[in-house]
Amino acid sequence: MPTQTEPGKRAEWPADVLADPNWAWQPFRPDRRRPWNLPWAAHLFRRATFGANWKQLEQALADGPQLTVDRLLKPEADDSTTVAGFNRTSDEFETAAADSIESLRAWWLRRMIQTPHPLLEKMTLFWHGFFAVSNSRVGNARSMCQYVQLLRKHALGPFSPMLEGLVRDPAVLVGLGGEANRKAQPNVALAQNLLEHFILGPGNFSEKDAQEVARAFSGCFVRGGRFRYIQREHDSAEKSILGRKGNFDDRDVVRIVLKQPAAARLVVRRLYRWLINETNEPDDKMIAPLAESFARDLDVARLLGTILRSNLFYSPAAYRQRIKCPVEYALGIVRGLEATVATAPLGRHLAQLGQNLYDPPTMDGWQGGRCWINQFTLLDRSNLALALVSGVKPYEKKLDPAALAARYGHHSPEAAGRFIVDLFLQADLADNVDRIVLEGIKTQAGPDQLRRLVHRVATLPEFHLA
Repeated sequence: MPTQTEPGKRAEWPADVLADPNWAWQPFRPDRRRPWNLPWAAHLFRRATFGANWKQLEQALADGPQLTVDRLLKPEADDSTTVAGFNRTSDEFETAAADSIESLRAWWLRRMIQTPHPLLEKMTLFWHGFFAVSNSRVGNARSMCQYVQLLRKHALGPFSPMLEGLVRDPAVLVGLGGEANRKAQPNVALAQNLLEHFILGPGNFSEKDAQEVARAFSGCFVRGGRFRYIQREHDSAEKSILGRKGNFDDRDVVRIVLKQPAAARLVVRRLYRWLINETNEPDDKMIAPLAESFARDLDVARLLGTILRSNLFYSPAAYRQRIKCPVEYALGIVRGLEATVATAPLGRHLAQLGQNLYDPPTMDGWQGGRCWINQFTLLDRSNLALALVSGVKPYEKKLDPAALAARYGHHSPEAAGRFIVDLFLQADLADNVDRIVLEGIKTQAGPDQLRRLVHRVATLPEFHLA
């Protein structure tokens, strides 16, 4: 058991403890040596959502990690009406926005900012990178809208219905080159892409399996942006897929492949990268308990709950061990300051930073990690943060850190500055950096001093890490 230490410091966390799956996936139980505190609460919200506001952090500190995760996975009864109403309104506007990708992108960003169920939206973004379909290939905003709605519908539910829906989703079929699957000409490229990128991963099926899966998908077409199943084009002869034989169709393929251990392992490994650590690849021993458990019921919410409540999640193996994607970076500022901004220009800014929603660059999604950061994107991130908080066009003065600090009772420049540092970075600043930031508050007098501080905080290395 590690002794008491700051969340990000590894010195007193033995390597054998961090590498032990029996300890790793047990629920985190705070105690005197490992207390539940502000840094851990903010860590949970950075990974499970797009960052927390101060009210959410205070609630999490009072509730503890287990109840906070419960609330994130399933908002309580007193919030259900709010969530349901928000979803109805959002769905209506999202459908209306589907005449253009830019409008659709702006609406999704607004939904991410305003949602009362941020874990659902964060997981929708995760699945968008996992089942990466690009409008550059699809060329149909309404199909892309329906595709993301499908991801959102199943983002926290059983995995099987999501996959069953995706294999008949028009955007997916067009995006993978599978809009026409004829009996006389099976689309092996579609089958190969589905198995390798979406379901099993490379090396877990044979060329013959891909050919047989292609025959099973015969009869599946996209016509006028809609899925059509044409029975006369289906190959009804026996097929042999991953050791199973029968007259299989596309949905039989889903049932067969999900019984392969590789399917569960692929999902767990991608979630490990998303929620725990993107730089150190876990070994099979670490992944095995989660993959075996997930394979039994394919319950995404239960898998998420296990990870977000685990000892490993609240350890240096996870703490600030992932570089924020551009969406997380920008929305962390906006949601933290409890306001909203114009999301059409924000969508364009994020695309310039490398994350163009509805348009991931490959079938494996965004590569992420260090690919997000270079001398140019760091400058662009700084410029975006400055534009968001300084009040210049196109964002105006929607974000007001001084007013936010005053709302929570912090009126003096020093108190307001400390509040901003605690809100965005908690205890992560080294003493000398902390001193420099707070001295900046004292010396930069004027109504915009807190805006300058937020920008300064947003350019620190710690803020770029989730």
